[in-house]
Amino acid sequence: MASVFLYHVVGDLTVGKPELEEFYETETIGSAIRAIRESTECGITVWKRKTHMEMAENNDTRQQRFVGILTSLDVVAFLAKPQCLEDQDKAMKTLVSDVVVPDNALLKIVDPGIRLIDALEMMKQGVRRLLVLKSTVWKGMSKRFSILYNGKWLKNVDNSSCNSLSINVSAPSSAASSASSSSSSTPPFMRNKFCCLSREDIIRFLIGCLGALAPLPLSSISSLGAINHNYSSIDASLPAAEATQKNPGDPSAFAIMESTPDGRHRILGEISVSKLWKCDYIAAAWALANLSAGQFIMGIEDNVSSRWLTDFINNSLDNGVESTRPRKISSMSSGYSPVSPTFGV
Repeated sequence: MASVFLYHVVGDLTVGKPELEEFYETETIGSAIRAIRESTECGITVWKRKTHMEMAENNDTRQQRFVGILTSLDVVAFLAKPQCLEDQDKAMKTLVSDVVVPDNALLKIVDPGIRLIDALEMMKQGVRRLLVLKSTVWKGMSKRFSILYNGKWLKNVDNSSCNSLSINVSAPSSAASSASSSSSSTPPFMRNKFCCLSREDIIRFLIGCLGALAPLPLSSISSLGAINHNYSSIDASLPAAEATQKNPGDPSAFAIMESTPDGRHRILGEISVSKLWKCDYIAAAWALANLSAGQFIMGIEDNVSSRWLTDFINNSLDNGVESTRPRKISSMSSGYSPVSPTFGV
């Protein structure tokens, strides 16, 4: 099982990944919505444009151009502001630079020879995207298992560097030197072509290695310690907009809680980047500003959330403002049957 993490490198995950298309901070929110919907990670990386002096840039200057990550939750929270709801056309033309939260540490440029276990540790420490140089050239015995990555992975390995994350991820010990030797043989049209790897990409890769991970896939989630009890939450009876006033941290999600008669709490659903990813952003923004958290997630949990939210808006407008006031939501009265377990608080 350990071999999957020790002998695989991030270069194994770049096969078939499209080249990174930079999304610039000078684009509009309307363009960002389209880009997010077309992405596979519910969010997009935002970049500063290259200056004339940076046309032939290195990893350091490229890292400095990275601004942050814009998610579906960020966009909906912005559109839910009163001034945006009053003038939606103006809001959609707002520059991304006015909305995205700058955080240069969310992305790291790494060499293709970085071990998968080191990449996982970086993401554990808060990195959400890995920018990796693409290459069509593979050497060694296997494209899938990189024990002999570029023919030199274990031959000249520096143990002190491999066992420490204090190394420079842009030039990771012997793996970097071996990868750089292969870059010289990379066709000119493939040089300086990067792809962006996310946590989802690593999960998809590991799913393809389930057999090698045995007996881990057969273990329960609780026995693996994978349940996180320190999550951001909001009561279902509170306005949904209160979720936008808190920092959800990582992951970008809020659990919607309901109190039970015995004094415990039950999770009804969540407000998260994944739930908002493909929804109607304008309708979701209106709902976020006008509905309670319980009412909001009842629509988001629906498979046709866009239609549900639109119908809810129309019904609320027909019935007056009274229906939009926050009220106590019960999963029993709403007909929503939670699948999440009940946790004591």
